[in-house]
Amino acid sequence: MAEQQRWFASQPVYENYGLALAADTEAYAGHLKKARELTRLASDSAVRVDNKEDAAMYRANGALREAAYGNPADARQAAAEALKLAPGNPGIAVQAALALAMTGETARAASLVQDLEKRFPLDTQLQMLGVPAMEAQLQLGRHEPELALNTLRAGLPIEFANTQFSSINTSCLYPTYIRGQAYLAAGQGSAAVGEFQKIVDHNGIVGNCWTGALAHLELGRANVLLHDSTKAKTEYQNFLSLWKDADPDIPILKQARAESAKLQ
Repeated sequence: MAEQQRWFASQPVYENYGLALAADTEAYAGHLKKARELTRLASDSAVRVDNKEDAAMYRANGALREAAYGNPADARQAAAEALKLAPGNPGIAVQAALALAMTGETARAASLVQDLEKRFPLDTQLQMLGVPAMEAQLQLGRHEPELALNTLRAGLPIEFANTQFSSINTSCLYPTYIRGQAYLAAGQGSAAVGEFQKIVDHNGIVGNCWTGALAHLELGRANVLLHDSTKAKTEYQNFLSLWKDADPDIPILKQARAESAKLQ
């Protein structure tokens, strides 16, 4: 990794990509402060070579990561910065809308969804994966898990496809992750296990996206629903081992430790 980063640093046009890769890798291990700084550097580097869309994508990815880890204020700020840098880019809008929906900014998120549906009615990837993911996230915020599950059915035939709204990864499998959370909210532990296990099993697609790390935690939660304490303990430990030297103040890490302690 260090060798590759030295190469990226020597190439002004590609430096931003290397920094963004490093940011996702740090975030995957719970090094959120390092990830934030690397994301800022990646975005600034992209702007210097007149690549505002990639700069915005990095910030949007950071927004979604902050939302998933439990930092709503940071998520909203990063989403606003991303949308300002590249207001018309659909991939950036998807990530920003997801982050906003996860943090309770439902009106702004819904507006982005409506705009994308209107502007890109024939975009298969967007209409089957992006839009349903955003709508389902909003439905989860309204405590409508069954409706979210129905919304996400559209993307099942192509859920492992490459996407244009997963930052630098092939696909973060956002719809799959949200479907798993919907099953959790609906009290369907076995179905939730199936969704989060997909993410773990397809790590070649997910790469160093945050969904790959949090899938272990969500598997622990799903097994709690199934009253399988042995598997639940294993998955919580898998997550806590992955985040053994993570920043201690990350909200989702605090939650994971508290939940794991109850199983002991």
